[in-house]
Amino acid sequence: MVLRAGPVSVLVERRTLVLVAVLGLAILGLGLVGLCYGPTWASPAKVFDALTGGRGGSNVVIREWRLPRVLAAVVFGAALGAAGAVFQNITRNPMGSPDVIGLDAGAYTGALIAITVLAGSPTQLALSSVVGGVLTAALVYLLSMGGGMSGLRLVVIGIAVNATLTALNSWIVLRAELEVAIAAVGWNAGSLNGVGWDDVTLPFAIVCVLLVLLAVQSRAVHQASLGSDVAVTTGVRLEPLRLRLVLIGVGCTATVTAVAGPIAFIALAAPQIGRRLAGAPGIPVLPAALTGAVLLLGADLTAQALLAPVALPVGVISTAIGGCYLMWLLAKEVRRR
Repeated sequence: MVLRAGPVSVLVERRTLVLVAVLGLAILGLGLVGLCYGPTWASPAKVFDALTGGRGGSNVVIREWRLPRVLAAVVFGAALGAAGAVFQNITRNPMGSPDVIGLDAGAYTGALIAITVLAGSPTQLALSSVVGGVLTAALVYLLSMGGGMSGLRLVVIGIAVNATLTALNSWIVLRAELEVAIAAVGWNAGSLNGVGWDDVTLPFAIVCVLLVLLAVQSRAVHQASLGSDVAVTTGVRLEPLRLRLVLIGVGCTATVTAVAGPIAFIALAAPQIGRRLAGAPGIPVLPAALTGAVLLLGADLTAQALLAPVALPVGVISTAIGGCYLMWLLAKEVRRR
């Protein structure tokens, strides 16, 4: 993050560093609770023993069942938070997140096609989700260019594309065989239930590569978030940067969707919460990613505990929380205008 010299800038940077440390501790704390929580509670000592290679049935449960789920919540939450920050920086609009402008729906359309037309293998799901997300992003971008592209125009067109794709997805599910339709509807809620190492190893690698690429361009992202004039005067080439950022954001969103389904509102809420907590100009990516990890971890724990022993899809909780946040955000935008 680039900051101008001065006491205010130093204060903002110090506040951001403190926030990153606090969010990191929150992730560790929630992760420990996630490893302890289950049909049978495991003590922190038992968890430590399992993570350091201890043997026994409960240790296998912690390592093979609970640990992949906790790590999936952290990595996928960070991916969604970072993707939300990318698109909110590009559009300069707090509504400009992948789930609002249709990228989640497009990735889900690609995944549905892989399930209903192809064999539905993990590779096909991943590729189809990415292709669906990229095509949706391209459609929204092209439609937004007419009459002069602006952040608000892009968001409004994205909402319309999202509604159209949601209707298309419903039609695909209704036309599918009963077993496939039931699986697709359950997956559409967004869930980490049953996630194992085989499901997350490749997605983790993809998300990590994308986040590293985003970190490399964090300075340019920050400059672009302050406005086109500022970005150009500091040597940032906006169009190539936007294209790279869109591809990274779509890749993060589609990768999560391919494994867990479309988990709504994490990408919308995390960047704005992170920005407000950091008190920084623009939408800082690192606080957004860490906030996304905290939100998804907390939502998944709530989903497991709310109707225990039945585990709800995490998307149910994130949608409930995100819906309240969206109403607050819309009310605030209306008052501002």
